[in-house]
Amino acid sequence: MLTVTAINNAKSRDKPYKLADEKGLYLLIQASGSKLWRLDYRFDSKRKTLALGSYPDVPLADARNNRDTARKLLASTPSIDPGENRKQEKIINRLNSDNSFEVVAREWWQSHMANKADSHKNKVIRRFEQHLFPWIGNKPISEITAPQVMDAVKRIEKLNILETAHRTLQTAGQVFRYAVQTGRAIRDVTADLKGALPPTRTNHMAAFTEPKDVAELLRAIDGFTGTLTVQCALRLSPLVFVRPSELRQAKWKDINLDTGEWRYLVSKTKTDHLVPLSTQAINILKTIQPLSGHGEFVFQNGHSPRRPMSEAAVNAALKRMGYDTKNEITGHGFRAMARTILHERLNIDPHIIEHQLAHAVPDNLGGAYNRTRFIVQRTAMMQQWADYLDDLKNGVKN
Repeated sequence: MLTVTAINNAKSRDKPYKLADEKGLYLLIQASGSKLWRLDYRFDSKRKTLALGSYPDVPLADARNNRDTARKLLASTPSIDPGENRKQEKIINRLNSDNSFEVVAREWWQSHMANKADSHKNKVIRRFEQHLFPWIGNKPISEITAPQVMDAVKRIEKLNILETAHRTLQTAGQVFRYAVQTGRAIRDVTADLKGALPPTRTNHMAAFTEPKDVAELLRAIDGFTGTLTVQCALRLSPLVFVRPSELRQAKWKDINLDTGEWRYLVSKTKTDHLVPLSTQAINILKTIQPLSGHGEFVFQNGHSPRRPMSEAAVNAALKRMGYDTKNEITGHGFRAMARTILHERLNIDPHIIEHQLAHAVPDNLGGAYNRTRFIVQRTAMMQQWADYLDDLKNGVKN
């Protein structure tokens, strides 16, 4: 039997030679110096040789284990050639790699999205890249189970973007059905997940999420002829998308126009929050500063400057502009508007959006919420959002 010392001391010669172990296993020493494991065996009355790797990549103990595995296969199923079996395993592994969920999904995307608008195509593939490929992308599509798909989709639900979870599951089903049609899967496992996600919640806070509707709203806000206080509150609402109560109770002591930051305590969760201010938001605050900057509240009550603006002021203004605050848009709806469009149109990571909304979304590090988390990304997002709204209003975007 071979020893590690004997193997290490073996030197190359002019011609290849063998160092025998036992039960057909030997080490072939090549003239180049490489050391290759080989197993001689008989199948169908013929002598055959099986390659078992090279030394030291395959140590002596592993080579013996591989030999024993091949011999057991030959003893238990004499009709199967270990050499041919190894070739089949390599073919299967290659096919599994070629037929991974990501490979099939991208093939489906190229085929079925050919005639779709670029914006829609990009939205679909980004959903895959963000929500599915990291978890099931490298798995053979024929081996993926319904619970594995559900685990990926549940991650989306936990981000409070239930509608995206439903859409992702629906599109995954299209990929599985395509795999069935092309002979790479037996069935669509997402069929087993019908009803697994809660239904999309009715949006009780009316909001616009279509760009053309938002553009019209922004132009209507610019044309509003109410008091300066309500004008500025209306114009600021979509830019900062905070809760209406937080906007109307905004205090000058919490706002730093030089650094472009608004820091305050979220009344709902009792957590400190930071709102990066875009240049557009800063300009609006500078507009109202001469009126209320000497007092406590940014948006003062018309009858009593020591109190904040009425909680009904923004919605009342929207009604005056002709909007139905039950079915179209409400002060609180600017949050839903921002969340949806930032994710679906501007491709912003949901984690960043949820942090800016001051939602307690647990992450993989266990932290529920930190006011400075993603602050660099959030600052860039808020400016990008303000610029996007300007483009919508001016007809540059649609």
